[in-house]
Amino acid sequence: MASIGGRPETPLDWIVYLEGKLNAQRSAGQKYVDYYDSENKNLQFAQQKFSEIFGGMFTGWRDNFCALIVDSISERLRVQGFRMGPDEPADKDATEIWQRNFLDADSNSAHIDALVQGSSYVTVWGDSDDEPQMVPENAQDVVVQYEPGSRRRLAAAMKQYSDDWGSEHVTLWTPKRVFTTTRLGDGMKWETPSDVKNPLGVVPVVPLNNRSRLRMAPFSELAAILRVQDAINKVSADAIVASEFAAFPQRVISGVESLPDDATDEEVAAARADAVRAYIDRILTLDNPEAKWGQFQAADLSNYVTLIDMLVQHMASQSRVPFHYFLLNGGQAPSGESITAAEAGLVAKAHERMLHFGESWEESMRLAFLVKGDTSKAKAYNAETIWADPEYRSKAALADSLLKMKELGVPIKQLQEEYGYTPTQILRFQAMREEEMKETKRLEEKYGLAPVVGLDGKPVSQGAGQPPARGEAKPKSATDKVASVERQKRAA
Repeated sequence: MASIGGRPETPLDWIVYLEGKLNAQRSAGQKYVDYYDSENKNLQFAQQKFSEIFGGMFTGWRDNFCALIVDSISERLRVQGFRMGPDEPADKDATEIWQRNFLDADSNSAHIDALVQGSSYVTVWGDSDDEPQMVPENAQDVVVQYEPGSRRRLAAAMKQYSDDWGSEHVTLWTPKRVFTTTRLGDGMKWETPSDVKNPLGVVPVVPLNNRSRLRMAPFSELAAILRVQDAINKVSADAIVASEFAAFPQRVISGVESLPDDATDEEVAAARADAVRAYIDRILTLDNPEAKWGQFQAADLSNYVTLIDMLVQHMASQSRVPFHYFLLNGGQAPSGESITAAEAGLVAKAHERMLHFGESWEESMRLAFLVKGDTSKAKAYNAETIWADPEYRSKAALADSLLKMKELGVPIKQLQEEYGYTPTQILRFQAMREEEMKETKRLEEKYGLAPVVGLDGKPVSQGAGQPPARGEAKPKSATDKVASVERQKRAA
């Protein structure tokens, strides 16, 4: 066994050590998961008297904006492909690996979990056909251990999960071996692990960290705004209490004799029967001429609305989510240049997350090529993740800007990528253009039509009624021919 405080030595040492680390990671991350899923049930900042009076009436109450904070970023993070070198187009093999592993959808789930809990993971391994499997994993199931002094190189990684029959399973990865074991229920000891050789020579787990700092663990996107969210829940709960007890005028009658403290049950029942009750079609009268009527005014609930709006504005500023996402200012979304300015902070935030997540996806793809045995692409450290544009713009404005970029000499493929087309769509466009050119040539050979050069420099079919192509002589009329002969005679 490893000494206390020392580095784990045996596989069971590693499993016990990483299990403790995973439990701490689970506890820290579950809080943010509860807020994202709107499962946070404790009403913070409320005094003990509040709970004594209302009990569990407000248990589970929340006016939750946490999902909006995360989703506003994750919906702008869309991987479209990979370049395995700076001078190469989108890699077809990388696209096939990505599609084979359903990562169009699962990558979004990995981004959401990383934004919520601070990290998620990707395990890379080969299936029975030696095809790479890239599987996104939740931080509740996977934990990693870095080599001392390194922020990138992993010493070990572990996945722990339970099946539907109560058994717990563990997979432990080290650079040389992969260990697996099970146990039945909590408190039981792990069975002796079985192991196989790790053919990759590295720990095949890649963390997707949400903007970690150099000497700090990655942190949740919700970490900075939880206290503001708690305050919003508290103030909105106060508003509901006020609406229940003080939002209606309270009527007062003075000068009416009250019952004595020692009144019998019959006297109380009779008094209740004779109590003054107000209805629309009833006129109230009192026998006592000294009795007086009065009324307390209803509470003004707009103060709560003002305070909640202020807290939401603070949340919008801290999270860099535009105000119109929170329906502030009447919920009117800006338009034109104003929406670009309003969303500039969110777009910049999405670009920053692309930097961190892109590095992880590139490393995962290099491991996938290592599984395939492609050592060249497995060492493509100049690989690049192709992201969709996180900025939402009108198609007309975007097309206009791309036409101006074309005049500067930007290639067509790059413009198509900037417009948002995926590498697969761009390849289809190339095949479709070839088919169009073949069809144009076939029609020219069949009908003898002169080719017309289009704006892109490619020949296009010339239909009936079109003007002759540039550089082609215009047919001469009979009058033109006579005038030409006369000019030749005078010249002679």
